[in-house]
Order: sequence, then structure tokens, then C-alpha cells
Amino acid sequence: MHFQWYPGHMTKAKRMMQENIKLIDLVIELVDARIPMSSRNPDIDELGKQKARLILLNKSDLAEDRQNELWAEYFKGKGYSVVKVNSKKGGGIKSIQGVIQEACREKIERDRKRGILNRPVRAMVVGIPNVGKSTFINALAGKACAKTGNKPGVTKGKQWIRLNKNVELLDTPGILWPKFEDQSVGLKLAMIGSIKDEILNTEELAGEIIRFMTEHYQGTLSEKYDMEETSDVYACLSRIAESKHCLLRGSELDTAKAAMMVVDDFRNGRLGKITLEFPEDYE
Repeated sequence: MHFQWYPGHMTKAKRMMQENIKLIDLVIELVDARIPMSSRNPDIDELGKQKARLILLNKSDLAEDRQNELWAEYFKGKGYSVVKVNSKKGGGIKSIQGVIQEACREKIERDRKRGILNRPVRAMVVGIPNVGKSTFINALAGKACAKTGNKPGVTKGKQWIRLNKNVELLDTPGILWPKFEDQSVGLKLAMIGSIKDEILNTEELAGEIIRFMTEHYQGTLSEKYDMEETSDVYACLSRIAESKHCLLRGSELDTAKAAMMVVDDFRNGRLGKITLEFPEDYE
């Protein structure tokens, strides 16, 4: 599979971010805990280099607990504040306000010395499409103030959201980089659903998930689908189709339907807690 995808509105989003960065004190960056590096936009480090930084490992409930801890340590070692969150269920959300104050302690101290008291911290929330920004903002604000959707790129314009007297959030549309330097990044984004499914070959995608699972999480597929794992990806898919009675007319195996099932089960955590990339590969 070859990935090359950069809608025009993302160029606009990057420009908008450049214009707004001077208005804020803190960049809150959401990444997907299953692919913390591949779900980052490299532009954000450059744009936010003079600002306090907070990384949220979102959807941490779908990733392996031990790897979440290792990733948190990895990013802390790079100077970021880090919180593991599950925006949908509210996990980790309560601790965010305190972490924001801690991350911006220097700024608050500078203000205090200048006699500026109680100026709210202004934070920009950034992340690639479908990483869960709107859901996070709604969970943090406790009300549906940002439009949410499970299609990449639902947030269209910018909006300020006042959380309380201490924090104001600037929501921005999701932005993705112009090209994938490494095709494995595009693949991992496709696996978690951050690239529109219409441009993907589902059977190839399911095949890549099967390949990864048999290598790193051996036995998971055989347990879930009641079939024998094999290194032959297509044979595996056929066995899943057979086990789950995915049939076309004339008892022919419907591998396309089985592929959809595998992709859906993976994305929704029904294969268990899976992490697709590991900190030691980025040391």
C-alpha cells in the first residue's frame, strides 16, 4: 500500500497554527497511545519550540499498559509533561488541570513578578485527524463544546473555549504532514483509522494487522477467531473467514468481510491492548 494524502485544508490549518502560536503559553498535543510517534506531526515541534509542552497519550486504554509507561518515560526524558488519557471514558482527565499549571509554572511565576495575577493559561490543542481532540476537549470542559466525529477532519475552524478562570483552550483543526517520509507511518495511521478508509485496500490492511499480531502478539488471533495461526497472512485471513462463517454464495469464503472484521476488532480493542510501536526503536 502506498500512502500520499494531504488535503488542502491541512495547509490552511498549519498556517492558522503559525498565526495563533504567539497567542498561547502551552501546546497540548494529543497522540494515539498505540502509535505515539507515527501519530505526531513533526511540524508541531518546530511551531511550538518556545512554548511549554504537554503530550497526552490518548486512547491509552487500547494500548498495552507497560508500553504506555515506557512511552510516558520516553517523552518526559525529552522535556515534555505527559498524561495518559482515555477521553471517551474520562480516564486521566481530572489530573490535566494540575499538570497544565505545573507545565506553565515558569510563565505563571514571570507574570507574578510583573504584577500580573490570575491571567489564565492559554493552551492550544493540536493533533492529527481522528486522534480524539474534540472528544478530549469535551471531556475536559465537561460539555459538548467542540464538534466531534469519528471521521478524520471534522473540526473545521478555530474556537476559544474557556474552561475556568485558570485555563482557556484554543481548538484547531487536525493537521497531517505533507507526505509520509516512511511508508510504515502511513500504514500505522491506516491501521488505527486516521486515514480515510475509502482510499485503502481493506484486505491488504487486515493482512498487515495479521502480520504484526502473529509477530508481536502470538496466539491472540487464534484465541479470538478460534483458528490456527500461520505465517501465511492470506491463509490466516481465509481461516478467520471460515471460522466466522464469512461466506459468499456457493460456500466461497468471503475474505473481504473477514478483513473488515479484523480491522474493526483491532481498532476497537477487541483483540486486546495492542501497541504498534515501541520506544526502544526511537532511542
